[in-house]
Amino acid sequence: MTADTVIIGLGNLYLRDEGVGVRVVRALSERGGLPEGVETLDLGTGGLTVLHALNGRRRAVIVDCAMMGEAPGAWRRFGPDEVQSRKVTMRYSLHEGDLMQTLELARKLGECPADVRIIGIQPERVEPGEELSPALQERFEEYVRAVAEEAG
Repeated sequence: MTADTVIIGLGNLYLRDEGVGVRVVRALSERGGLPEGVETLDLGTGGLTVLHALNGRRRAVIVDCAMMGEAPGAWRRFGPDEVQSRKVTMRYSLHEGDLMQTLELARKLGECPADVRIIGIQPERVEPGEELSPALQERFEEYVRAVAEEAG
């Protein structure tokens, strides 16, 4: 049975802050305590797997690093209609994708939840490495709490 709400973590764990969404979702999953009807999914670099993860849900909370022109570590909550992607991709890929394009495709297919919330976290460093930058490590618990609240 599909949970009403899905929390999706996106990112690449081998590119430092790019992996923050995955790390947040893993922390939520390991700690437990989310309300009944909430599922966490580590979808890595996303692509079209996001499309399938949205199908049949009432609500989705998506966590990812986002270049927003903010100070490193800052985070914002927004809906798909409040942001415009500048990412250049080769349309739809199973391994890499543009989240906004994927959400648009989900809408066209009737698979997008009515309630989609995106938590974007401004990276400090997107470069080879497995550790979050100090700016994001310092605020990590804040991200975990914010995402849990969005899902609850």
